[in-house]
Amino acid sequence: MDVALCHLNWGYLSFFTLDPVALKEENQELCEKEHKVRFKKTCFHNWRKSFSCSHTENTLSQKIAQKTATRSHFTCQQCGKCYTEKGSLKVHMRLHTGEKPYTCKQCGKSFSQKGHLINHMRIHTGEKRFTCQQCGNNFNQKGHLINHMRIHTGENPFTCQQCGKSFNRKGNLEIHMRIHTGEKPHTCQQCGKSFAEKGSLKVHMRVHTGEKPFVCGQCGKSFRYRVAFNQHMRIH
Repeated sequence: MDVALCHLNWGYLSFFTLDPVALKEENQELCEKEHKVRFKKTCFHNWRKSFSCSHTENTLSQKIAQKTATRSHFTCQQCGKCYTEKGSLKVHMRLHTGEKPYTCKQCGKSFSQKGHLINHMRIHTGEKRFTCQQCGNNFNQKGHLINHMRIHTGENPFTCQQCGKSFNRKGNLEIHMRIHTGEKPHTCQQCGKSFAEKGSLKVHMRVHTGEKPFVCGQCGKSFRYRVAFNQHMRIH
């Protein structure tokens, strides 16, 4: 009876006794299964997130495009240029109509934009708020300072496509191009002679006015042209 009981107890205990090796293998198997389940859930979650983000991004891009298209519906009927604001189109139209509603009270010169009038007024007030940090020269407009800085940097960003000559100002390139085109837009109202540059017309007008702005400080003799004045100064 005792022997049977011992066998029974041993069998009962061995049933609940776990083999360490078997336990380790079982734990590994459970971990692998759990890892696979988590991996599938993660992939599914990432796919949903990617799809959601992509869908949201596409929707956002479409909304921005629609909004931009809606905002850019102010179009110039003459040149096709588009604007996002009606006021900007109104200002642009003055290029075509020639309207200049902003007039200087001191000299009567008119401008199409208020900002241009403000810049112009600095000529009368003498205000020069833009200063060159290298030489100290002051300018009444930022654009003039930018042009001036090219003297120090040596930058010549405006290049003639026909001869390759470069200039530090766009206006100088436009004047130079008249050599190739033969254009002479500045005409003397007295004799009809035309010039490529406004300065050349101004010098020419001295023939009609008799003006001689270059005066010798030693003998008082006056000259119409600077070249003649420089030649005279070599005498002294």
